[in-house]
Amino acid sequence: AELRPHQQRGLDWLAFMSRLGLGAVLADDMGLGKTIQVLALLAHERESGLRKAPTLLVCPMSVVGNWQREAERFVPDLRVHVHHGAQRLSGQALAAAAADHDLVVTTYAIAARDVAQLATLTWQRVVLDEAQHVKNTATAQSRATRAVPAAHRIALTGTPVENRLEELRAILDFANPSLLGSAASFRARFAVPIERDHDAVAAAR
Repeated sequence: AELRPHQQRGLDWLAFMSRLGLGAVLADDMGLGKTIQVLALLAHERESGLRKAPTLLVCPMSVVGNWQREAERFVPDLRVHVHHGAQRLSGQALAAAAADHDLVVTTYAIAARDVAQLATLTWQRVVLDEAQHVKNTATAQSRATRAVPAAHRIALTGTPVENRLEELRAILDFANPSLLGSAASFRARFAVPIERDHDAVAAAR
């Protein structure tokens, strides 16, 4: 496939952010190809010798198959392992499988359940698909995704803000921890002035 212009810009930006060690939030609307942009990033890193460890992708169960199909269609050389189900690997077998693949796909529920194991493995990147699932930082799923160490983090979501600005802070906090401060300081500095008082200065800041 040939990337569309906006997808090429997205790929260039993701690669740039990755080189800088900065997390990214890719918030293209649904249907604009967030999946293919991430797959193109992984293919680029593999071909350029920049791949140092596998990428862990966390997503809802409903899109696991889509990631498998898109990878097989657009980057058939990319090695994909799905970590899910009662027969999923654990311990040394999981570590060996992860090291032998470019992309490990799991679900939010399994990430929360297996966080102790996942956090011990070496990841180049953690990607969250439909990252609005971590907009509440108190949930087990949200805590689990933050507990897995990685050199780079990407959040994919077409709805970075659904109801409150705190949701955007939570997603950005996954990608770049503490960038916008704590929940309390963000609420005092941004959320309350913008949402309650319609403060244009706070919004611009």
